[in-house]
Amino acid sequence: MRTNFSRLTKGAAAIGATVLVLGACASNPPVADEKIAVAKASLQRAEGSGAPEFAPVQLATARDKLTRAEKANAGHDLIPATNLAEQANVDAELAEATAQEHRAHKAAMEFDKGIDTLQQESMRSSPPAQ
Repeated sequence: MRTNFSRLTKGAAAIGATVLVLGACASNPPVADEKIAVAKASLQRAEGSGAPEFAPVQLATARDKLTRAEKANAGHDLIPATNLAEQANVDAELAEATAQEHRAHKAAMEFDKGIDTLQQESMRSSPPAQ
């Protein structure tokens, strides 16, 4: 009787360990999927922020890494998929920040040019000082 109980206990422990391992494996795919979704959203924001014009290299790098992440995920290579998706996200954020910096610089230059024009106009239209 003790032998049967011992076997039953070992069997239950083995089943519990198997369930635990399978549960851990089942939680991995959504992580890669979530990282890919975040990278896609970052890429869309970068594209909308002017990155195609102002940060084409960073944007192309992000797209390439995202494509590679999707392929790795489809092949169930979850660790490379997750890593590539994270890298694509960072590259897309860099592209967006670079584009924003260029747009801000361009706006500042146009503002300065407008101020210079106003100063020149005010000098021309003001009567000479006596």
